Amino acid sequence: MRVLLDTCTFLWLALPQGKLSADATRLINAPATSLFLSDVSIWEICMKHSAGKFSLPGIPRDWLPSRMAFFGVAELALESPAIYRSGELPRHHADPFDRLLAAQAIESGMTILSPDTPLSSLGASRVW
Repeated sequence: MRVLLDTCTFLWLALPQGKLSADATRLINAPATSLFLSDVSIWEICMKHSAGKFSLPGIPRDWLPSRMAFFGVAELALESPAIYRSGELPRHHADPFDRLLAAQAIESGMTILSPDTPLSSLGASRVW
């Protein structure tokens, strides 16, 4: 199964805080699961880190690739079909990062691993 990690899910994986659900942990650890982190999440983490909304053990440019490699998470590039789709989704959720992640999951045929229930109302397949 191809799984797109929500930004918070990746952070909770990389900076263990006991916030991952049992189902999320099982899916992450399943041998048949391929994990992905979107360029959207990388951008969101960089923006929020630079705004002082949270700290990381290192600068995002170094820390993110090292954590992705450690957990076997592949990068998912943001492509124009997902950008177009994000504007076509229902207006149930206004956050642009979440809209792009939902659109990427839909366009890529992935399940998004997220506690954010409004992603489901956007049409994304979501597990938590």
